[in-house]
Amino acid sequence: MVRPPRLRNRRGDPVDPVPFLVAAGLAFMFAFSFGPIFGTAYGLSLGASLAAAAAAFAGAGWVAYRQLVRQAPAVDAGPLPAGPRFERLVYAALALGVLLIGLTVPLL
Repeated sequence: MVRPPRLRNRRGDPVDPVPFLVAAGLAFMFAFSFGPIFGTAYGLSLGASLAAAAAAFAGAGWVAYRQLVRQAPAVDAGPLPAGPRFERLVYAALALGVLLIGLTVPLL
């Protein structure tokens, strides 16, 4: 049986792909949910709006890959303590809430 290639960080250590896939999925959802709506609202054609959404998704996907795969910590670095992990989770949730509000307010 052939195993799929594993994602590896810049040191060659295997990396869990789930955080990257979740971040890329969220980027796809936001880009193609809001991109065409905003593009057509601002006078772009549907094709141009979809192209801008695809470019936004590609940029966000590249950033997610760079942060969550290429710069992932070494395997022997040990787990991150619970305090900083929870703090990062709270900041990410706040940023996601601000992003959602910021994207919906102009459409009101």
